Amino acid sequence: MDNKENAVNEVTMGDIHGPSKATKETAAALKEEGNRALHDNHFEQATEYYTQALALHPTAVLYSNRAMAAIKMENYGIAIQDAEEAIALDPGYLKAFYRRGSAKYALGKYKEALRDFKHVVKVHPRDRDAVAKLRECEKCVKIAAFAAAIQTEDSMPLSQTINVDAIVVEDSYDGPRLGPEGGEEGMAVGELGVTPSFLEDLTDRFKAQKLLHTKYVIRILLAALRLFQALPNVMELRTRDIPRTPDAEAGREEGNVITVCGDTHGQFFDVLRIFEMNGNPSPTNPYLFNGDFVDRGSFSFEVITLLLAYKVAYPSSMHLVRGNHESKSMNRIYGFEGEIKHKYDEAMMGLFTEVFCAMPLCATIDSSIFIVHGGLAAQDGVTLADINKIYRFREPPESGLMSDLLWSDPQPMPGRLPSKRGVGLSFGPDVTNRFLDTNGLKMVVRSHEVKEEGYQVEHDGKCVTVFSAPNYCDQMGNKGAFIRFGPDLVPRYTQFQAAPHPPIRPMAYASNMMGL
Repeated sequence: MDNKENAVNEVTMGDIHGPSKATKETAAALKEEGNRALHDNHFEQATEYYTQALALHPTAVLYSNRAMAAIKMENYGIAIQDAEEAIALDPGYLKAFYRRGSAKYALGKYKEALRDFKHVVKVHPRDRDAVAKLRECEKCVKIAAFAAAIQTEDSMPLSQTINVDAIVVEDSYDGPRLGPEGGEEGMAVGELGVTPSFLEDLTDRFKAQKLLHTKYVIRILLAALRLFQALPNVMELRTRDIPRTPDAEAGREEGNVITVCGDTHGQFFDVLRIFEMNGNPSPTNPYLFNGDFVDRGSFSFEVITLLLAYKVAYPSSMHLVRGNHESKSMNRIYGFEGEIKHKYDEAMMGLFTEVFCAMPLCATIDSSIFIVHGGLAAQDGVTLADINKIYRFREPPESGLMSDLLWSDPQPMPGRLPSKRGVGLSFGPDVTNRFLDTNGLKMVVRSHEVKEEGYQVEHDGKCVTVFSAPNYCDQMGNKGAFIRFGPDLVPRYTQFQAAPHPPIRPMAYASNMMGL
C-alpha cells in the first residue's frame, strides 16, 4: 500500500471516526491564528481563520470565538447563531451563553439576554463580570417596563413643556451665547443668533473640551426640532438650488456641489477634519450627514450639537438623515445616553430623543441619487411615496419598512437574505436594480458599515457605501471618506485619515455590558 492510499484511508477513517489527529492539529493552529487576529482587532481575518478551523473540526470553543468576532463587527445575528451552535455542541460551555446574552443585549432583547446571564451566574456566582452584566440586564428590563407603564397617548412631549426663559445663565459662564435673554416664545429660527461667529466660537469651545450652556443647547434642539418636523421622510435636494461660488469649476452651467458624509459616531475631531479639508458648511457648501452621528465615540454630544447648530444656521444647507443609532436602545447601550447624563442630565437626553425621532429617513439628489442610512426594503415595489407615508416620529420598530431603511446592508449575491446583524436584511444587486427602476433613480448611497478605504462601490456601481469615522473606535485602522456630487451626479470620493483627539477612549460612557 503506497503513501497516497494510506492518506486516503486516513481521511476515510477520519470521516467515520471523527477528524484525524493531523486534522485536529491543523484546526488548532488555525484557531490560534484566529485568536491572534481577534486580539489585534482584525475581526474579519479572525472570522476567516475560525471558519477554516470549523470546517475541519467544529467545536463549541470555535463557534463561540467566531461569535465574539461577529459581536465586534456588530453582526449580532451571526453571533447569536454561532453561540447557539456552540451550546448545541456543548451545553456546559458557559462562554457561549455569555456571548449569546451579549449579542441579544446589543439588539435590545433584554429579557432574552437576562436568561443567558442568569444561567452563567447560576453556575459561576462569583464571576464578577457576569454578575455585573446580569445586573445591567435587570436594570434595562425594569427601565423598559417602567417606560411602557407610564407611556400614554396623551403624554405631553418635553419640548412642549420646558420653559427655556426660566433657565438662568450664570455670570461666570464664559462661552458663546444665543439670542435675546428673553422672548423664546415664538422666536423664529433665524432670530436665535446662530451666526458664523457663534459657530466658530462653539467649535473652539468644544475643541477645548468645554460645554455650551444648557439654555443654549436647549434652544438649538428646539429650533432644530421645528425644522425637522416640517420635512418629509424623503428630502428632495437639487444641485441647481445651490449658489455657485466665485471659484466654481469652469464649464459648470449651473448649481454647485453637495457633500455626502457617512457615519461619524461621536468622532468630533474627525468631523472637524472633514470641514478643514472640504470647507465649513454654508449656503454655497452644503452637506448631508447620513446618520449615526452618536454612540461609540465619546464626543457624540459635540458632533450632534455642532451639526444641529449648523442646521439651525443654514436650514437649506445642512441636511441630516436618521441612522439606526439615533434611537433610545442604541443610545442606552453604546454611550450617548451615558455621555449626555454625564455632561448634562436626563431631561436633555429626552430632548435629543425627540429630535432624533423627527429626523427625515432619506433624501434624493436631483431625483437621481437615493440616500439612506441602511438600505432597501424586504419586498419589491416600494416607492418613494410609500416611504413618505411612514410615520417616523417614534422609536424604530423591530421590523418593517422603517427598520429596513435604517438597518439593511448590501450583499454581492442576488436576492435577499436575513441580515448578519439580526435586524433588517441583506439585499443583492438585482434588488437594487429593481428599486432604482421602480423609482426612476440611478444610484443608492448608504452608510452603516465600516469600510477599510472609507467607501465601497458595489452592485455594478449602483450602490455605494460611505463611512466617515476613520480608525473607527480607535482600533479598526480604516480610512474615512466623503462624496461630492455636482450637477453631473458623478460621485467624487475623498479619503482621509483619523485626526488626533484628547485621551478619552471610545465607549467611555457606554454601558458596562459592552465591555465584551
